[in-house]
Amino acid sequence: MASVFAVLLKKTSQCLTMEGILVFLCVLALVKYLNDHRPKNIPPGPIPLPFLGNVLSLDFREPVVSFSKISEKYGDVSTLYLAGEMCILLSGYKSFKEALVEQADIFAERAYYPVNDRLSRGLGLISSSGYAWSHQRRFAVSVLKHFGVGKKSLEHAILQESRYLCEALQKERGLAFDPDRVVTNAVTNIICSLVFGHRFEYDDQHFHQILMYFDDVVQLPANFWGQLYNRLPALMPWLPGKHQTAFSSLSKIKVFIQDEIQRHRQDWNPSNPRDYIDCYLDEIEKCKDSKAEFTEENLICCVVDLFAAGTETTSNTILWTLLYMAKYPEVQEKVHAEIDQVIGQARQPSMNDRPLMPYTYAVIHEVLRAANALNITPPRVASRDTTIGGYLIPKGVTVFPLLRAIMQDKNEYSTPDEFNPGHFLDENGKFLKKESFIPFSIGKRTCPGEQMVHMEFFLFFTSLMQSFSFHAPDGETVKLDGTVGITTAPKPFQIRAVPR
Repeated sequence: MASVFAVLLKKTSQCLTMEGILVFLCVLALVKYLNDHRPKNIPPGPIPLPFLGNVLSLDFREPVVSFSKISEKYGDVSTLYLAGEMCILLSGYKSFKEALVEQADIFAERAYYPVNDRLSRGLGLISSSGYAWSHQRRFAVSVLKHFGVGKKSLEHAILQESRYLCEALQKERGLAFDPDRVVTNAVTNIICSLVFGHRFEYDDQHFHQILMYFDDVVQLPANFWGQLYNRLPALMPWLPGKHQTAFSSLSKIKVFIQDEIQRHRQDWNPSNPRDYIDCYLDEIEKCKDSKAEFTEENLICCVVDLFAAGTETTSNTILWTLLYMAKYPEVQEKVHAEIDQVIGQARQPSMNDRPLMPYTYAVIHEVLRAANALNITPPRVASRDTTIGGYLIPKGVTVFPLLRAIMQDKNEYSTPDEFNPGHFLDENGKFLKKESFIPFSIGKRTCPGEQMVHMEFFLFFTSLMQSFSFHAPDGETVKLDGTVGITTAPKPFQIRAVPR
């Protein structure tokens, strides 16, 4: 019996030894792989698996949330491997400024993604890069400024649209309704006036359908189907899914814009441009620089980008505002009191009122911060080796600038997880400007319509609050649930707009 036990023990120890050797060899192989493929002095991050990288650490249905968790653990500058490809996550104001302002030329180029290429073919204002992008952006900023951005003429257009919006809410007679459609129409009409030279009625079914198509397109790059397309670009065009819906929606949007361009051509007067399209058609005729890409195809792509950038974030933020006012009646009461004191009921708001309304202005900033309407700016690529925060950023690496963490920085905001307008007020109740408050990013690729968005938000918000108080439907409580993608949109909700 003893001899049998000794034989079994010997065989067991041999097996354990073999297993131990195999584990040891695997560990050595993994360490060698990491040493061979991980450059020295790169930012910290989760250990990647060979060939898979950190894919298993990501939730592809909400990749932005996964990115945020990694940055929270490893710091403002961290490393992530996507299927073996090294990427850098930026999530702090200091790292944003160092990369996007102090080294703006190095991080001006967009990263290449198959799904973005399928949507824009490298044209437009958002996904383009290099020489053509710089000319298109400069032209867009110049035209938008000419037609009112930062001027009284745009203020008048926003106030006129605010009246239409308030009239639409008055028709609801204080009953519960879904505000998404009328708010989105109102915000989009401001872009329409600048790009098309006219607005659309709120009951225009075709226009409303076009707006729904935009949502399909905007969310694709950050959702599960967009990420899957980037991994399997040769296969995905042949498979069903929401990516096909987005591509179909984009085609319908382009037909809609093409029809507008044709209408412009019929009565176009180069000496008297009415809007962005007129100016662009003139530039197509005059520009002799083919590398600047002033073509009708690029005009369509630029219009798509202007609408995508100028409506999604603003309309979502205004919808969040209605929810926050209903959720926090004490905040709503203070806004009402300030509006009554400064503006009253006899006239519409004006941008001249803004310096006199520190609390209302603080509420607007807090909504932008807490709602976190824009989570991530489109990725960049480092054009050469450089450093951020003392870490090496190799040439060609993709950089993800994450705004979410900056808007929730515990060092900047005393209660980052709560809605608190006091974050933007000093001890005397005066508005407190924060350098790190960058809801639309910073640097060369900051939103070209940021000034317009701030004007829209103030005038729409004060007009709505002047006319209404907002409440949850009878018997219900306000829920602040959102869907996280490139933008954070509130989940569909109903609200009561009670006339004051």
